[in-house]
Amino acid sequence: MTPQDREPFAQLLTDVLGFYGQTTSTFALTVWWEACRNLEFSAVQRALSRHAMDPDRGMFAPKPADVVRQVMGTPTDRAARAWSITLDAASRVGAYSDVVFDDPIIHACIEDMGGWVALCRTDTDRLSYLQHRFTEAYRAYSNRGDLTQYPRKLTGDRSPDDVYMARGLPPPKPVLIGDPARAQLVLTNGSNAGRLQITSMGEALHGAIGLIESKAEDAA
Repeated sequence: MTPQDREPFAQLLTDVLGFYGQTTSTFALTVWWEACRNLEFSAVQRALSRHAMDPDRGMFAPKPADVVRQVMGTPTDRAARAWSITLDAASRVGAYSDVVFDDPIIHACIEDMGGWVALCRTDTDRLSYLQHRFTEAYRAYSNRGDLTQYPRKLTGDRSPDDVYMARGLPPPKPVLIGDPARAQLVLTNGSNAGRLQITSMGEALHGAIGLIESKAEDAA
């Protein structure tokens, strides 16, 4: 959502909670905004409507986690989708190109596992093990908070940039995976360093796709 959505969001939430006989406060609206601000306003509207019609959960007033779950699924759901996207990109793009996903958590997970080239060249009989490591890491990053520093791109097995520049050629552009605008933001906001950090939990109430104080342990 954008800052312009904050007022209609507050009104929407006031109406929804009023339907359940509850009132809102400045603190409650702030918590809700922090939890949902990375979601589209229209998606929040649909999620609140689906919650009200849910035969199990709909009997109770919604909480921020209910909206995030409706829009994004559980951390396990998101991890499974992220792995599917990653595996497809590895097969389709291959090890020789730089890539940028539209989800920085994917960058963190692949970096933990040795990088893009290592992932693309993993033997098929190890994919099940790799999937387990990836999804466990993805859930850990998702649950711990927003990434504030992550690799801006995943480098392929190609000549270094200075080789191209010495020949008067521009380095090859990375392949954007997923939503191009979001992938471009990942590229712009990322770091050339591989170390990863997260914001505090208070700054990451939404806990979702978003964007860790330390890496998930690499057992390899």
